[in-house]
Order: sequence, then C-alpha cells, then structure tokens
Amino acid sequence: MASGKDVVGSVLVVGGGIAGMQAALDLADSGYYVHLLEKNSAIGGGMAQLDKTFPTNDCAM
Repeated sequence: MASGKDVVGSVLVVGGGIAGMQAALDLADSGYYVHLLEKNSAIGGGMAQLDKTFPTNDCAM
C-alpha cells in the first residue's frame, strides 16, 4: 500500500494469473486491503509455465 494512505476498504481478487496479480497490486496501491484467491497451489497462471515453454528465455515478448 502506498505510504500515507488510509485503507479505503477491502476487495477480493479471484484468480492469481498475471491480470489478477496486476489488479491486486493496483488496488493495493490505491489503498485497498486485497485478498487474492487462486485455485491452484501457486500464482502466476500461464506465466508460471513460461520457463518450461522457453527454457532459454528466447521468446519474442
């Protein structure tokens, strides 16, 4: 959360993929207390598999 801001409220972000993580960060920066809910044991969604898809990090991103 940004320093000097009061907590605005709390929100639940469903999905810990790249979009869910960015939404959670943006909301936290805006002063919200964020709960991030992910059905899998790790966050990251498809990005968590990127190192297996491109083991040399040689991708056009």
